[in-house]
Amino acid sequence: MLIARHHVMGKRRGDGMERSAYLLLTRLEVEGPMSIGQLAEAFRLDTSTVNRQVAALLRAGDAERIPDPDGGLARKLRITETGTEHLAAERSTHCRGLERVLASWDAGERRELFDVLSRFNRAVEEVEGREWPRSEVWEDGAHSGGGGAHSGGAARG
Repeated sequence: MLIARHHVMGKRRGDGMERSAYLLLTRLEVEGPMSIGQLAEAFRLDTSTVNRQVAALLRAGDAERIPDPDGGLARKLRITETGTEHLAAERSTHCRGLERVLASWDAGERRELFDVLSRFNRAVEEVEGREWPRSEVWEDGAHSGGGGAHSGGAARG
């Protein structure tokens, strides 16, 4: 609960990206183009819910509809350059906030936190029947957005 509180308290009202936008854009960045149905399945949400969230991404210019690169009939969503920039800025804000919290921790303590959070993420995904870390997460825990918990950055969730 404190992790969530820290995240919320670290932002002023109206600052930053909506949580749903952050999650959807991260998934599109990592997995590549996806249909609304695939996104709904990935997050275990109703397609109408995801459709509303995607509409906001499209209006903001953070995502775009494209023909299915694999030749399927459904159109897919792809993160735009603008969306990638917004996502990187949001990640940077999150990392700076965590760096403030962890400023007095030594490298070993940061690594221990990273290891425990990684183990927790694996357990959650195992219960959900999914593999973690996903192939897009590097061995050291860093994501394509950069920075790992043990390098002074924050573990991605």
